[in-house]
Amino acid sequence: MHKIKDNILLSIFALIMSINCFAQDFTEEFENLINTEKPSLLPEKMLITQRILWGDGGLFRKTGIAKLSIENREKELIVREKMLKAHQIIGYITFAGMIYQGILGGKLYKGDYSVYNTHKTLGKIVSFSYFTGAGLSLFTPPPLVSREREGLNNIKLHKILANVHVPAMIVTNIYADKQHGNRSHKEIHKASAYTAVASYTLAMFTIIFDF
Repeated sequence: MHKIKDNILLSIFALIMSINCFAQDFTEEFENLINTEKPSLLPEKMLITQRILWGDGGLFRKTGIAKLSIENREKELIVREKMLKAHQIIGYITFAGMIYQGILGGKLYKGDYSVYNTHKTLGKIVSFSYFTGAGLSLFTPPPLVSREREGLNNIKLHKILANVHVPAMIVTNIYADKQHGNRSHKEIHKASAYTAVASYTLAMFTIIFDF
């Protein structure tokens, strides 16, 4: 229990530090947008989810919800900052829930079915927070410029790991209610859950430790 508490305290400290980094990035983008005579309002590279909503021909542009202009891009950068902060906070809450969920899951596999209802309820809460956090990251307004660095770095590794824990979480949820009386379904649920937690934990550490 002491180790879990220490890990949570470390995560909270890392969260505060990483939020300050995002604030600094936003300030730099904001100043660049104002000080450039002919600013490029959109980055060359965006996530497909960002392009669908925020791209030059995206849904928000075509419908007039958020026309592409300097004024709106300034507002979008503020929205982006808040969404990424929320993404981080929810990410740490999800991580804490995953750890406790794993403890309960271990008891279930050892035959302690008294924790079944708690495990099931917590599983729904963790899934909701996980996919909410993922949505905040995927659909946030794009940055002013793309900051891709050559070679392997923490951001690229974070994205690579997302390609592991997202499908693992989907499989975990699919087999959550299919495992009763079916050993193979139980094993799939267990393996996908452990994969999701392991890759999600690594993804968190890639953001905490920059390289």
